[in-house]
Parts: sequence; structure tokens; C-alpha cells
Amino acid sequence: MTLRGAILGAGLLALPIAASAQPVNGFYVSLGAGVNLMQDQTLRFSADEPFTGAHLKSDVGPVVQGSAGWGFGNGLRVELEGDWMTNKFNQASTSFNGIGTTSAAGGWEQKYGFFGNVLYDFTMVPYVQPYIGAGVGYQVVSLNNFRINPAFGDEATLGGSQGNFAYQAIVGLAVPVPQAPGLAITAEYRFMGLSGTRKYGGDVALAGEPLVPIDASLRNNYNHMFLVGFRYNFGQVPPPPPPVPVAAPAPAVQPARSYLVFFDWDKYTLTMRARQIIREAADASTHVQVTRIEVNGYTDTSGTPQYNMGLSIRRASAVKAELIRDGVPPSVITTQGFGDTHLLVPTGPGVREPQNRRVEIILH
Repeated sequence: MTLRGAILGAGLLALPIAASAQPVNGFYVSLGAGVNLMQDQTLRFSADEPFTGAHLKSDVGPVVQGSAGWGFGNGLRVELEGDWMTNKFNQASTSFNGIGTTSAAGGWEQKYGFFGNVLYDFTMVPYVQPYIGAGVGYQVVSLNNFRINPAFGDEATLGGSQGNFAYQAIVGLAVPVPQAPGLAITAEYRFMGLSGTRKYGGDVALAGEPLVPIDASLRNNYNHMFLVGFRYNFGQVPPPPPPVPVAAPAPAVQPARSYLVFFDWDKYTLTMRARQIIREAADASTHVQVTRIEVNGYTDTSGTPQYNMGLSIRRASAVKAELIRDGVPPSVITTQGFGDTHLLVPTGPGVREPQNRRVEIILH
């Protein structure tokens, strides 16, 4: 098989996925699990202790995340998330009486809490749905059996739980599953940071001396998380089933009905008149047997061909979103941008012709 044939075959197999890549609309839930890498933390002991500080290293640990949210049908969505993660300490670069040394470390750090996130899905990219987001929340950080051995015969232990304001950034990909409308497989990277410091209490045991209480603080708490999971958008309508063949002659095919929506120059926002026309098309789709609605975007010849192609796609997407708000199922709508081709009024290049700045809605 040639490379060209392989690429064409992969593209044809991906078409059902691309066709099901619709914006999240309504209530959804998601669940993810993976690994997290915690950056080195800075540990500071009380000023009068021989252990003045340390840089703590840790192993890769697990992380799980679950969320429930709402999609607005235009790419924007909000969600409430809960998470849990843990990391085991393995090494500490300590300072003992002003002398630096590398020491063993033990115990682990556990975090759990919640975030409120705002995300945006880029639904016009074929095959997958990239998305970005950010969130703010609160995390509880617990030290369990934490200890370091900065010198022979000496040991410092800490424990307790502290909470802090937290923030995160999210970058992800969702791959819709065509056989299950509303279901998508997700892969994400998340960066999480905690503000301020966390104070803990413990003891230090110097060689041959009794335990001495100490206070310490941890700062620079940052996690890098890599997760895979799924997202399910409730209430998604599957595509209509194929018509059942009957012995009687097929009825005459109804001619396609079309509606034209016009736009201001270099705009893809909808005017009041445009919304009225889209409403008429949506109402008409409920009174006739509609199996497919084409939404095709066009521009005039002002601007570069590359820019015009993107603008025509944005216009078509804006009309599609309005149709969905007017009650049309997303599964029957297809969008396409043609840029400055197929002009309604033939013109030369660089001409701002209002009749060419349009989206055509075709009911089949």
C-alpha cells in the first residue's frame, strides 16, 4: 500500500469521528487517572535548630480526578472538580549546622481538594477536540511519616495537614466515540501550584540527646499531572437510523429548501435579522422530514484566501450554534467553509460585496 493510499484510508476511517465532534452541550461528567510529578520543595526549619533547611525530592505518584460540569454548546463550559494525589519522598539536600549534605528521606505527601474550572473546546479541529482551561480552588496537604536523616544518628520528623489556595492550567484532547453519542476519550496535562507556605510541627532527635520539638514550613509546591480518562455528555441524540425499505414506490423527493444569512464585513456575529432567518430554518426543519442540514459559509474577496477560509468556517459555526439553540439536534447539522469561492455576485479580488458575505442553510 502506498503512503498516499494509507493516508486516504485513515482519513475515511476518521470521518465518523470528525462528524461526531460536536460542542459539549448540557450536563456532563468526567473521570481521569494518571501520574503526577512533584517539583522539589523547599523545607525551612526554625532558626534556632541545627537543621536550617532542605530541598526535598520525591518519586512519581498517582493522581485521580473527577468533575461534573455544564457545556453551553458554543465551546465554553464550566465544571466543579475533585482530586487526590500522593508522592513519596526519597531524598533531601539538607543543611546541618551550616554544612550541606545529601540525606535519605521517607514518608509521603498527600493532597486532596477541589477546583472550579473554566474550559474552552476547539470543536472545528478535525478528528479530535483540543481544549484549554484554568481553575482556582483549595487543596489540603498532609505529611505522613515524614522524616529525614541529615547526619549519622540524627533524625527529624514532621506531620500534620495544612490547606492552601491553589490554581491550575489545563491542556487536553478529547476523541469522540462515534458508536456512543456523548462519550469521548480524554488525555490531559495539568499544572497545579499552591500559594504561600504550609507550617508543620515535629521533633528532632540528635545523636545521644532527647527529642526536641521543632517547627518547619514547606513552600514551592508544584505538580505536573498527566491523565487519561473519559467524558460523558448526557442527552446527546444519536444520528437518525436509515429508513426502512418498503415495497411501495418511494414518494417524490422533496426539493431542498435553503435560507441565506448575511454578515457585516469581516464579522461572524449574528444580527437580529440573521437570528430571525435561522429561527425560520429551525422551525421549518420540524415541519418537514429533514435528515440533513448543510450549513455552508462564504466571504467576499477582500482579505487573503487563508483568512477568508477561516472566516467562512467561523460564520458557519456561528449559524450552527444558533440552530442548536433553536432546538435542532447537532447530529443532523454539517458545516463547511468555502472562503471567497462560489461567489453569489461575481467580482474581482479585494471587493467588499455584501451579497457574498453569507451562510447558506440547506434543508435535505
